[in-house]
Amino acid sequence: MKIQKILLGSMVLAALCVPLVRAQSDSNGTTPPPTIQQRKENQQDRIANGVQSGQLTAGETKNLENKEANFNKEEHNMRAGDDGKLTAADRAKLNSQQNRLSDRIYQDKHNANTAHYGSGEIGQRRENQQVRIANGIRSGQLTPRETSNLENKEQGVNREVKGMRQANGGKLTNADRKAVNKQQNKLSKQIYEKKHNAKTGY
Repeated sequence: MKIQKILLGSMVLAALCVPLVRAQSDSNGTTPPPTIQQRKENQQDRIANGVQSGQLTAGETKNLENKEANFNKEEHNMRAGDDGKLTAADRAKLNSQQNRLSDRIYQDKHNANTAHYGSGEIGQRRENQQVRIANGIRSGQLTPRETSNLENKEQGVNREVKGMRQANGGKLTNADRKAVNKQQNKLSKQIYEKKHNAKTGY
């Protein structure tokens, strides 16, 4: 009889606990969609990872960050026109744009284009500068507009190095190295200045 009471009590207790566990799992299972701000941060992280891994070239990064900067400007204008808030229509429009940008990031990271830095001091410096830019994107020290500007300059250096190599049988002359090194010094300084100014990303 005592055993039956214990079993019956256990079954009643278990029956009472099941709805509580189910209600708790239901409330935890439905997470709200990410906010516009969260998506911007996520997309910047994805771009930074692509820059650091070499999946994104300087030109691709420049174009993506240009789109991010335009998106930020549009969001700012929408908020300015509505007391700092976004209407439901604004959110829908921005969400659609973020979907397209997300697809573009994916396509650029998974196409055949990859960053090739080459060996030697110049190649190492090019790779190092891309890592510094990636860290600036990820930390928010670089705005999308600043990143686009820096990557435009990186792209220019890359084109110049390619042209120099083509003119000299795939090699760089001492004069070429000196000229490229000078440009890299200038660009390195700009990366530092942009990462340490008052502007921040997102």
